[in-house]
Amino acid sequence: MTSALIASSPLLVRPGAVAADGPDAGVAWHYGDPTAEQRALEAGTAVVDQSHLGVVTVTGPDRLTWLNSLTTQEVAALAPGASTELMILTPQGRIEHVAAAVDDGETAWLMTETAAGLAAFLDRMRFMLRVEVADATADWAAIGEPSSLPGDDGAVTWVDPWPHVAPGGTSYADAGSAQPDPWAWRLVLVPRGELSAAVDARLATGARLAGTWASEALRIAAHRPRAATEVDETTLPHELDWLRTAVHLHKGCYRGQETVAKVHNVGRPPRRLTMLHLDGSGADLPALGATVTLASDGKPAGRVTSVARHHELGPIALAVLKRSTDPEATLHVEGEDGPVAAAQEIIVNAEGFSADRPAKPGPTAKGLLMGKGCAADGGDMS
Repeated sequence: MTSALIASSPLLVRPGAVAADGPDAGVAWHYGDPTAEQRALEAGTAVVDQSHLGVVTVTGPDRLTWLNSLTTQEVAALAPGASTELMILTPQGRIEHVAAAVDDGETAWLMTETAAGLAAFLDRMRFMLRVEVADATADWAAIGEPSSLPGDDGAVTWVDPWPHVAPGGTSYADAGSAQPDPWAWRLVLVPRGELSAAVDARLATGARLAGTWASEALRIAAHRPRAATEVDETTLPHELDWLRTAVHLHKGCYRGQETVAKVHNVGRPPRRLTMLHLDGSGADLPALGATVTLASDGKPAGRVTSVARHHELGPIALAVLKRSTDPEATLHVEGEDGPVAAAQEIIVNAEGFSADRPAKPGPTAKGLLMGKGCAADGGDMS
C-alpha cells in the first residue's frame, strides 16, 4: 500500500485561476468568471478539476464479495462499468468513509475524500482473502464533468446515481417540498501526469474550464450531500437522505447495519439536511460551520455545512438542523457582520420517516438482522 501526498494541480497555472481553500484546496475555485462557468457547467459544456480527490484500488478475485461484506452497498455482483456509491460505517452506524465505486472487471476503483484512512481500514480487514488494497492517488486524477458530455473510451468512469433511488435504497425526501435542480455528474480517472492533456482535449471540443465554485453551487442546488462538508463524527446516512444511493436495505450483514435498520424501521434520525436560501443583501457568505438559529428566539438549530453563490438562486447553503426545527421557521445564520436571514427548502422531511418505512413497529425488513448474528455489529452470535 502506498501513501499519497499530492501537490497543487497543474491547472492552477491556467489564466485566471484562483485557488480554492478548505476541502477543495489544491484545485481552482474559479478561472476568473464564476457566473459564466456555472452556466457552462449547467449547460453541459464545462469540466472541473477534481484532482484533489483520492483514489483507492482493490484487486484480487475476492474483491467484490469482500467489499460487499464491509460496506453499506450491494456490490457482490457489480457489473463491469456499473457505478454505485458505498459507505463504511462505525459500529454505531455513523458515516466514516464514503466512496464512489466502479469496477472494471479486474479492479474496484474507489474515489473518495478520505483515501488514506479508507485504504488503511481496508488493508487491516484483508485477513486471508485474495485482495490487495492500494492508495493510488499519486497515480490517478479525477476530472468532473456533466454526464452528457462524450465519454472517454476505456477510461474508468463513475456516473453519479444521485438523485435517483438505487435498488435497495429509500428516500427521506419531503414529498411536498420543491424538487432539487437536476444533477448529472460523473468523474473520469486519468493518469495524473496526463491531467492537463486530458483537459485540453475537452477544451478543444468546445468545453471550458470551471472551478469548484461552479460545481459546489450546482451540487447544493441539487441537494447532493458531500462527505467532506456534510459529515461529522455523529452523522447517520438517514439525516442526509443518503439511503438513496449509498445504502442497500436488503443485503447481508455489515458494520453499522443494526443502527441503519433501527432508525429506518422503528426510529427517526435526530437531524435533517435542508437547503437554505440566504439573504443576499450582504457581500460575504457565511462560513462553513456557521451556527444556525431560530429567528424567533435565537435558540440554536444547527450548522451550515456547504455554502455558495448560485448564478440564479443567489446565496444558498446546505445545513444540518435538529429534526424538530419547524420547517416553516425563518432562520438566522451567523455572519461576519451579524445574522443573515435564511428560508428553508426542505430536503429530509421533519417527520423522520422514509418513503417505505413500515406502517408500524414490527419485524425488521428482510435481510436486516438488527445486530443478532451480525459479527460486524458485535451482535450476539449464540
